[in-house]
Amino acid sequence: MTSRDTGETAWVLEPILQVPHVVAAVLLTRDGLVKGYTDALAQPSAERVAAITSTVQGACRTAAAAFADRDQAEVRQVVIESDHGYVLIVPTDHGTCVAAYGDGEVRLDLLAHRVHSQVARLGEKAMTATPRGTDGDTPV
Repeated sequence: MTSRDTGETAWVLEPILQVPHVVAAVLLTRDGLVKGYTDALAQPSAERVAAITSTVQGACRTAAAAFADRDQAEVRQVVIESDHGYVLIVPTDHGTCVAAYGDGEVRLDLLAHRVHSQVARLGEKAMTATPRGTDGDTPV
């Protein structure tokens, strides 16, 4: 297995790892809590990546809003290029986020396509989840 599952997240991360030269991926909440991560990362590293990713997203939302002269903006993706490779961060519509890292040989277009596909699958799964009852705990 190539992803560490802290819930039912392997189905999200595994397809991302199939892109050549992708090294690691993390599924996190918008506020920076790890929901799952791949074996290339130790748990402390995954937690650090999640915290940093959350901060980067917040900074990018603020920057996008400022440049657009608006009060707020939603970010569709963040790409970070470094001398080591690429980080792609894609938030979902339901409060989670996928962050993936590929080395310098990764094809960014393939990585972006796969991550966005998995984010869409996450959205579909969230839409088909069992609704909660009026007390917020009991399924209907």
